[in-house]
Amino acid sequence: MSSLIVEQRFNGPPGYAHGGLLSGVLAGHSDRQLRVRILQPVPLQVALEIHAAPDGSVQLRQGQRLLARGEPASLQLSVPRAPTYLQALEASRGFIGFNHHAFPRCFACGTERARGDGLRIFAGAVPGADCVAATWVPDSSLAGASGKVRPEFMSAALDCPGYFAARSDGVPMLLGEFAAHVDRLVHVDEPCIVIGWRIATNGRKYEVGTALFDEDGEPCARAHALWIEPRMFPRG
Repeated sequence: MSSLIVEQRFNGPPGYAHGGLLSGVLAGHSDRQLRVRILQPVPLQVALEIHAAPDGSVQLRQGQRLLARGEPASLQLSVPRAPTYLQALEASRGFIGFNHHAFPRCFACGTERARGDGLRIFAGAVPGADCVAATWVPDSSLAGASGKVRPEFMSAALDCPGYFAARSDGVPMLLGEFAAHVDRLVHVDEPCIVIGWRIATNGRKYEVGTALFDEDGEPCARAHALWIEPRMFPRG
């Protein structure tokens, strides 16, 4: 068992942990590819417990409450070709969150977060393509000992573009499932392209894919996610 406290900086919805980052943290406690299911919003600044099993599965608990679990699963995802860096930069100018944002303090896509605090990934629609895209230049606060971006922050970068690919009206949704695979860790200050695309819808559930590329369009990471529009949204 390992202990975990999600710091205030790493929020998604107000008062709760960022789902992509949390999934990346849990994945780091397994030697298997995981599909993480977030069963309940995970609170910030609270002592939590990570239980890793011999079969590679992982559970996140707060006392007797099961908050999230990761199960070994393969990631099958067909990734579209990346737009150019300039196309992604232009797409980000149309980010709907500049006009209305459900979570303006979100660690990954919040417009109220400064560089060096949030990731500032603002994914907007790419003209002529069925995807959203943004540019991203990771800062030094995200680096591990190698000088490359830590895996959980790569996972976080793959989260929010899926939300904006799922819907374009800013309706609040929660991340229900997330499975990410990192091909290579990017370097601090390395220009990157992040995209998201919608795969399918089923009522209030939205299946999406996301991918991260380097400036030349070479793939670095990808993720498959399920977003859910809750009937009642939790308050922080």
